[in-house]
Amino acid sequence: MLGVILVAYWFFIPPPLFNSNYSYVLLDKNKRLLQARIANDGQWRFPAKLTVPKKFEQAIVSFEDKRFYRHPGVDILALGRAMYDNIKRKKVVSGGSTITMQVIRLSRNKPRNIWQKIYEILLAIRLECHYSKEEILGIYASHAPFGGNVVGLEAASWRYFGRSSNELSWSEVAMLAVLPNNPTMIRPDKNRKALLIKRNRLLLLLHQIGVINADTYKLSLLESIPDKPLRLPEFAPHLLNSIASGKFPYKHNNSLIESTVDFNIQNQTAAILKRHHQQFEANGIHNAAALIIEVESGEVLAYQGNISNPNKPDYHSYVDIIPSPRSPGSTLKPLLFAAMLQDGLLLPNTLVADIPTQVSGYSPENFDLNYDGAVPASKALARSLNVPAVRMLQQYRVERFYELLQKLGITTLTKPSGHYGLSLILGGGENSMWELGGVYASLARLLNHYPQYNGHYHKNDLHMPLFFKSPPINESPNAWLKYPNHFLLNAGAIYSTFEAMKEVMRPGEEQLWTQFNSAQRIAWKTGTSFGLRDGWAIGITPKYVVVVWVGNADGEGRPGLTGINYAAPVLFELFRALPASQWFSKPHDDLQQIEVCTQSGYRASTICTTGKYRVSDACESPSLMQHVSWFILPPAMEWYYKTHQTNYLSLPPWRKGCTEPVSGIAMEMIYPRKSNTIYVPIEITGEKGKCVFEAAHRQQGIKIFWHLDNNYIGATVDFHQMELNPPKGKHRLVLVDEQGERLEQLFEITDK
Repeated sequence: MLGVILVAYWFFIPPPLFNSNYSYVLLDKNKRLLQARIANDGQWRFPAKLTVPKKFEQAIVSFEDKRFYRHPGVDILALGRAMYDNIKRKKVVSGGSTITMQVIRLSRNKPRNIWQKIYEILLAIRLECHYSKEEILGIYASHAPFGGNVVGLEAASWRYFGRSSNELSWSEVAMLAVLPNNPTMIRPDKNRKALLIKRNRLLLLLHQIGVINADTYKLSLLESIPDKPLRLPEFAPHLLNSIASGKFPYKHNNSLIESTVDFNIQNQTAAILKRHHQQFEANGIHNAAALIIEVESGEVLAYQGNISNPNKPDYHSYVDIIPSPRSPGSTLKPLLFAAMLQDGLLLPNTLVADIPTQVSGYSPENFDLNYDGAVPASKALARSLNVPAVRMLQQYRVERFYELLQKLGITTLTKPSGHYGLSLILGGGENSMWELGGVYASLARLLNHYPQYNGHYHKNDLHMPLFFKSPPINESPNAWLKYPNHFLLNAGAIYSTFEAMKEVMRPGEEQLWTQFNSAQRIAWKTGTSFGLRDGWAIGITPKYVVVVWVGNADGEGRPGLTGINYAAPVLFELFRALPASQWFSKPHDDLQQIEVCTQSGYRASTICTTGKYRVSDACESPSLMQHVSWFILPPAMEWYYKTHQTNYLSLPPWRKGCTEPVSGIAMEMIYPRKSNTIYVPIEITGEKGKCVFEAAHRQQGIKIFWHLDNNYIGATVDFHQMELNPPKGKHRLVLVDEQGERLEQLFEITDK
């Protein structure tokens, strides 16, 4: 029977002692407090620690339990003295409880009487068998009341003194050591004089037993006690709230989060955003966010989810923009560019079409509403031209690009690829700053490691950002990677893409930055959503990836709200605040040097030459001809392209006496395109409007004769435009040039 009792007694203290609600506490990479969130029960109770600072240990033991390290959990001498004092004064004036017994009392929270006291003694002795003295002291310090809704040493240290318990002075430690003795009656905001007397009495005791010297004692007496609890630091409220609410798929073992955030970079980021926000407000723009990722580790150095404006609830500053899906504008274009480079569908300067385009009723337009006819792919990316991007996606195929984004880690595209269509490349889907930053950081990391891995790739280079100081529990940071053995974009494609992004004209600098050797090279891209609701800027260097978003959390668009106008200036100021880095090393083993035709950007061949005049076998002997290949574009592309490219050479004129043979296409319709349905609105005058039809011809000065529904309607020279007002219904437009070439176009006029 005795054995059963002893065994039961041994297991009588089941860990944990406390099932308390703890505050979420977010620390930076050097364990500085960034943010804390009050516990669910309304208490400021930081997660428990099993150690306490040496100063507090000496103060609390001297004040509460001077024989703490010598008794087995109960101090017989202290109990005897307490009983004597209580009998002598005929009331309870002392409990004689040890720190160990107080731990038991705090964990049980039962009424105080003689039977509970005996029970606490038994449990205290058992507790001493289960924990070390240092651990018992840590448990006590973590759960002792310190006045009001402040529980635990660490919470009290921050609430009363605004810093960690490791940084407190002897005077401050002494004040905290006496608080748990009677926290409801004596605390900084209540009975301050009595608190000061108790603190000074403990300081005297510490001096008398030799813990502090005379000078420290005298200086400590001069320190005042705080007036009231302080507000806790608020340097990363959005990150802490998003972690606590489960917006990130990482697991953590308790509410104490040691993050990778750098305190100084976080504060600089907040200050830069706040300064720019003062200008944003003039245009009714209330929100902005910034994310800074270290490329090598993938760790988040700054996480500013929004601009804090708690006094203006209409600004929605509580919304964390970083994990929120938003329209990304053009920020996906570099990924398509890299994918097409890798698949050999284009070279960096291959000419791509930039002409009016319509695909199944979808008609993309460039931001400036102009067309270049043809433009090098790298320039199309640098200038963020929409029409070339849509045509490139049409060639690459939406389904393939959609799958690529998923493999890279994009999870916000929750609908099938057909739902987004070609608009996906212009921001027709939704992405988050978190995932876009993670994708670009992964590509930069892969490129950095290419020489180190001797031309191979490592799957661990591809992962989303990390904000925990240590790896998450029971979960790989690469769990999102579905195809770990298939590398989606190689180093050569990534490098060429970053080279093209580096040439983007910076706001306010035009191209002057390239003239300074000290100017940091940055691959960057802006994005603007439809309706001017979101302005993006993403910048990449070998060391950092910076993502900036500007807009309104409620989706309200504002005039002029573009990535280049609002997000880009913030991006470059953030980069100036970061240490500069060198440019990416060229992955020579993943690139091949080839000859490229200067004009077309395609791989050079025998036809990549130039000439001057044209003749035919009707007017010249073939043996006397100089056979020269000529770079030409289709008429519609040529018509736009040559207005922007002064070095484009049209075909030479025919030599006098020679006639042009019927070969190739010399004439092309610009508007309308094939089988167009056209609606002509009523003008402001009440009259029916007219439609301008337009064609392009390769030969200068040639005359084109226009026919509508078999009726001759006129002729044009050089500028081939005709203003028409056809009635409702289907029509046939026929164009015939002087050489007899014929162009036929069907279209329909509708009144809806």
